[in-house]
Amino acid sequence: MTKAVSIGLLAVAGLVAAVQPARAQTNEDVQAVIQKFKDGDPGMQGWFRDAYGYAVYPSVGKGAIGIGGAHGKGLVYERGALIGKSSLTAVTVGFQLGGQAFSEVIFFKDKAALDDFTRGNFEFEAGASAVALTAGASRDIAYNKGVAVMTATKGGLMYEAAIGGQKFSFEKIEK
Repeated sequence: MTKAVSIGLLAVAGLVAAVQPARAQTNEDVQAVIQKFKDGDPGMQGWFRDAYGYAVYPSVGKGAIGIGGAHGKGLVYERGALIGKSSLTAVTVGFQLGGQAFSEVIFFKDKAALDDFTRGNFEFEAGASAVALTAGASRDIAYNKGVAVMTATKGGLMYEAAIGGQKFSFEKIEK
């Protein structure tokens, strides 16, 4: 690894650490985010009600200096019942600079889509898109291969024209 890439990765790690709390998310954190999404767009009520399952990441930290990274922890629900924990990790490359925190919700249309996610080898390729939370945004969301994504910015400033992907892990919660 070149010295410049090593320095860039250290800077990205520092930016991500600055905007991302290291603690695990709780059900209370998740419920607060769900309420924020519903308050931001009342049409979101139907998405949470009708989705077979969903994963909620209350705080994802993202940072970049040329090479970017993001990380967040969340919880996964099936038909409204908590079934597991998940982490999100992303890497991007391109023109980008800054740091940002956001919340992300991934909706699963049916059991097959949720099962793909819970097998632990789920990822979004470059070009996967998310709809930003605004009033009426729920009308703009559409399932793509059984999955739909909604994000809400929490804070920070990020300039980017980059490509990359997100990878997820899943750990079942034993009852």
